[in-house]
Amino acid sequence: MPAKKPTIGVVMDPIQNINVKKDSTFAMLLEAARRGAIIHYMLQGDLRLLGGEALARSRSLRVQDDPANWFELGSETDILLADLDVILMRKDPPFDMEYIYSSYILERAELAGSLVLNRPQSLRDMNEKAYTAWFADCAPLTLVTRSMAGMKQFLKEHGRIVVKPLDGMGGKSIFVVATGDNNANVIFETLTDNGRRFAMAQVYIPEIRNGDKRILLVDGEPVPYALARIPSADDNRGNLVMGAVGEGRELTEQDRRICARVGPVLKERGVIFAGLDVIGDFLTEINVTSPTGIRELDRQFGLNIAGTLFDAIEKRLSV
Repeated sequence: MPAKKPTIGVVMDPIQNINVKKDSTFAMLLEAARRGAIIHYMLQGDLRLLGGEALARSRSLRVQDDPANWFELGSETDILLADLDVILMRKDPPFDMEYIYSSYILERAELAGSLVLNRPQSLRDMNEKAYTAWFADCAPLTLVTRSMAGMKQFLKEHGRIVVKPLDGMGGKSIFVVATGDNNANVIFETLTDNGRRFAMAQVYIPEIRNGDKRILLVDGEPVPYALARIPSADDNRGNLVMGAVGEGRELTEQDRRICARVGPVLKERGVIFAGLDVIGDFLTEINVTSPTGIRELDRQFGLNIAGTLFDAIEKRLSV
């Protein structure tokens, strides 16, 4: 008898709005299709719990690598999430309470037998900014605080710092502040909501001008190339959506040391796909919600990162 086709569920943002040339979730879906998987498409609002069981409204999904016609959705149906072999949680931040509620639903599916990528508990535990504190030996000196006075003192001690919210993505609300900047107070007030919300400050790393490197980890092991996102001349942020230019580079020895430090911890905690952000020799973020960079690296180096990912998924399913 032929082997049963794998069933893959994906929770993502609306597929009609993605950029197929850059979207890492789309790369995963193309690989799933190549492997003959049956794909179920869901939005965050399609998930629900009933009597302790994780359910969803789902539509079958077909994909093809055609920028003019990249997807086809089938009719809507109700499914039991535990009937899916794999669930890809690829909803972009903000990481708010709605995201956390979604992770509870996905955890019920995980407990019933589905492989959820990434593990829901780890999604909740690993704030992408704050989790660098678990690897402080690899990170720049970092302050997480609600105190505006604390941020002022941190700036006074270090002269130039980067401040950002703990729940953002894509370079939004990231500021570089130097001693003497008359905007410093209002920046600290805004980020902390006048002392009512935690925010992060890190010592500024001058090597940002050479790029903010995104290193992808698959089941704890690094892809051998990083995507260096080089800020535009009029911006400090190494984010592609903010105008940075992506340039592929081989990993350095320090990059590999950071991966060797972080990768095994992520693998043990069920984070099968992650993105580390590295500036110079320092780890600045650990992205576990919906890391990107697959398509850019695949094009530049002839890789199939999603293929490596699905090899790791199949290995876990066979255990």
